[in-house]
Amino acid sequence: MNTIHYSAESLENVEQLLTLYEALGWNSLNLTLDELERMCRQSWYALYAYDQQRLVGMGRVISDGVITGIICGVGVLPDYQSRGIGKELLTRIIEHCEKNKVIPQLMCTEGLATYYEKLGFERFSIGMTKRIKR
Repeated sequence: MNTIHYSAESLENVEQLLTLYEALGWNSLNLTLDELERMCRQSWYALYAYDQQRLVGMGRVISDGVITGIICGVGVLPDYQSRGIGKELLTRIIEHCEKNKVIPQLMCTEGLATYYEKLGFERFSIGMTKRIKR
């Protein structure tokens, strides 16, 4: 029985988001609860996956809402991976972008490229980053 439900409603329990980020090894910047909450609130679109009341995955889009939306922060708790939750998050995020005529784009590690290609994404650019002091 699939108990996973998806919601674009504001995140109620930011501590669960911190748990997700730490479980995925994503909190190298030591983001605070306030920063994580602001990150979600200021995103153009954020979608959350829950098993009952437990946050098990999420994804979000940074966008101007007109041309391009950058999909980021798509992740699922390790115990819930390989159940189609990440794919469902992406499918719903892409549908939201398409409905609003926003072109979905993303950056990923080389190891994830084939996963995203199976979902219809195409390689088009070189990603670069500038490290800053925080």
